[in-house]
Amino acid sequence: MGYLIAQDWFFIPVFAILVFILTYLWSDRAIAWLYYRSLGQRAEVVKLLEAMFIEVNEARVTAIMLLVSFGLGFIFFLLCWPNLFVGLLLGFTVSMVGASIPKIVVNILWEKRCGKFVDQMVDGMTIMANGIKAGLTATQSMERVVENLNNPIKQEFTAVLSEVRLGTPLESALVRLGERIPRQDVQMFVTAINILKETGGNLAETFDTIAFTIRERQKVEKKIEALTTQGITQGIIITLVPFVLMIVLFLIDPGFVKPLFTTPLGLFLLFIMLVLQIVGGLAIRKIVKIQV
Repeated sequence: MGYLIAQDWFFIPVFAILVFILTYLWSDRAIAWLYYRSLGQRAEVVKLLEAMFIEVNEARVTAIMLLVSFGLGFIFFLLCWPNLFVGLLLGFTVSMVGASIPKIVVNILWEKRCGKFVDQMVDGMTIMANGIKAGLTATQSMERVVENLNNPIKQEFTAVLSEVRLGTPLESALVRLGERIPRQDVQMFVTAINILKETGGNLAETFDTIAFTIRERQKVEKKIEALTTQGITQGIIITLVPFVLMIVLFLIDPGFVKPLFTTPLGLFLLFIMLVLQIVGGLAIRKIVKIQV
């Protein structure tokens, strides 16, 4: 017991000195990083919500981000009570992570919306190709897509058509569509229309080709998803095992796990474990994620 106490007295001043040096050397970058991890992400959240045609109030977004951040931090602080040092450290860390949760949620919704738009492009390109073959213009063919398909392609094409009616060139309206839905298939669609409107060509055949390309890409993506599902599952299990084991050991013998949270050496080892877990999880994700 005396050894542990002596060891604690050794690690505490060393840790304090390191924190002071790092704070002095990196204070400006640390402040900028803390701002970005908190309210600095607000602009990105607002931009994504506007790209999904969701009316946003910047003050409300700020309030939600602060509520999630400080709420989660306070909960974890209470869970660590009466250990003030661990509670403050864990609460601060969770608050920084919690500030990113609204952005993560909005980004997931935006990614799903972009994916659904690309999926709808197969039917959309087919409708536009048939419209061109029937003698309609590109904008009239887009109106047929709006009439026959649901959101999000309906919303996006409606926005393009509204800009065109207000006097914006179709090329510029399509470029903004590509900015809202930054996907390779959408860029291919935008580029094809803009080039063919200037040089001439068979729009119907181009739309059929785009639809065929998207359809084949989706087949390949589904095949890759089926092949990598096992690796993803194994990665999740491997990442969760240490945390599950810690909880089980805590339930069996709390005193066995307590030094991890009550001693500087334990906190240091816990920090190293978390870093290695994050690095390992990112490495597994990099391996099993294949771009098509």
